[in-house]
Amino acid sequence: MNWLKLTEIEQLEAIKKESANSPVLIFKHSTRCSISATSLAKFERNWNESLSKGIKPYYLDLIALRPISNQIAKEFSIEHQSPQALLIKDGKCIFDSSHMAISFDEIIRHA
Repeated sequence: MNWLKLTEIEQLEAIKKESANSPVLIFKHSTRCSISATSLAKFERNWNESLSKGIKPYYLDLIALRPISNQIAKEFSIEHQSPQALLIKDGKCIFDSSHMAISFDEIIRHA
């Protein structure tokens, strides 16, 4: 799986624009949380590029970049959770899940 790194708040506007052409996934990961590590590993194991519907996956280290995580919650009107996966389409969050509910199959079903 080839994660794109989300490291700048300005990338959120680009992500919104990108999502008009193909869905975008934002995975917010806490590097200090074992549940987050387990959820991320499970998601990566189940990722299937040929079934991904062209989703662009972005990875956010929310411990190092908490202001971006806060801005994501604000911009997409989603309560912050960790770990959390958000599916963005046409500039809006159309699906989100957290903790062990994060699943490749659910993301694809909503894409």
